[in-house]
Amino acid sequence: MKKLLLVGAVCITVFTSMIAAKGKETATTKSNSNTVNTANKSVSTEAVVNYWVDSLYAQMQLEKMGLPRSVFFEAYKGYEYLLSAGKLQKQGFLTICDYSQPSNRKRLYVLDLDKAKVLFNTYVSHGRNSGDDYATSFSNRNNSHKTSLGFMCTAETYNGDNGYSLRLDGLENGFNDNVRTRAIVMHGSNYVNGQRASKGTMMGRSYGCPAVPDREVKSIINAIKGGSCFYSYYPDKVYAAASKILNADFVWPLTQTLQLASIKLPDSLAKIYAQSEALSLN
Repeated sequence: MKKLLLVGAVCITVFTSMIAAKGKETATTKSNSNTVNTANKSVSTEAVVNYWVDSLYAQMQLEKMGLPRSVFFEAYKGYEYLLSAGKLQKQGFLTICDYSQPSNRKRLYVLDLDKAKVLFNTYVSHGRNSGDDYATSFSNRNNSHKTSLGFMCTAETYNGDNGYSLRLDGLENGFNDNVRTRAIVMHGSNYVNGQRASKGTMMGRSYGCPAVPDREVKSIINAIKGGSCFYSYYPDKVYAAASKILNADFVWPLTQTLQLASIKLPDSLAKIYAQSEALSLN
């Protein structure tokens, strides 16, 4: 209870500061931002969206686990876009591989968004030609032995040379739409583990697959298989500018999301949602 109260206090403080800044803006100064009037204040929908993202980020304590808020925001926006577009058969789950972190960090995050809970935070490999300790080069080409960037969808499982494995389907042309033909799958590996990390040794590298520790692979795959959102992140300027998912204009169905979440909004913000069934994020 104390933890929830603390998170709520932090989020209300964040939202209050946003209101102070955003309340001065008008449609003239920011023409692409919709506003909602409540209690004689003009509140941009961007402020409301940021409040919600910050609340979820804080409740899951992702900062303590090393995931930057900006990376979570990108991944969550992509999840909401794919959900609204009917691309996800399995709702409520988001997997993030943060390849801006070195391989000996726990840079894989499996999130249950409906319960605002981190299911797994563990190690994940990158392709052998993507880099050594850090992945810095990415590809969609066959036989490149590199990791692919962007949004993908988890698919079916199978038992192969690497044991229990999970196929992925790329959702972004030119960046990851070849992952199935390249046989880029999630599988377990003995070269990705905490023992290497404790020695400061980089993890072993794959042919482009997001390999995870053997002891966790079955639980992770069973949690996310069957059509959930999978995001492979790196601060790549070309991808950031070209991704149709990251740059999409869409109606973010926050009302539906809030009904499933455990975070209680302050009355002032709840009134905003009561006035609009969905908020537009630009």
